Amino acid sequence: MKYEIFTDGACSGNPGPGGWGVLINGPDGSRDLCGGAPSTTNNQMELMAAIEALGAVPGGAEIRLVTDSVYVKDGITSWIKNWKRRGWKTATGKPVKNIDLWKALDAACARHTVEWVWVKGHAGNPGNEHADALARRGMEPFCSN
Repeated sequence: MKYEIFTDGACSGNPGPGGWGVLINGPDGSRDLCGGAPSTTNNQMELMAAIEALGAVPGGAEIRLVTDSVYVKDGITSWIKNWKRRGWKTATGKPVKNIDLWKALDAACARHTVEWVWVKGHAGNPGNEHADALARRGMEPFCSN
């Protein structure tokens, strides 16, 4: 089965209250997912969006995952190979930040065939704008009024 998925993360302050959003376009139509956390970072919410998205579709799917996060796209398609080879250390020997989320994303990717696509955020891409709105919705319960 083929899916086109848009993901985004949002944070009010960094760290601060955050949210993630996912738009899944698949063979059975479209679905929205969102969630959040009271104290998180934008990068953590970007990672959570991708993890939740990949977990929400049946195993063995062909997925085109669209993100506006260079951190997520480059991390999962390039940097992760060396992190794993170096025992989850960066090129400077420091521990990889958000290691638990990177490991979860790596495991989620292993269930599918994923094409990672980067788009510029807040540039009028309808799927990305929808995922951004979902991420902001996911953050709302954790923001004080």
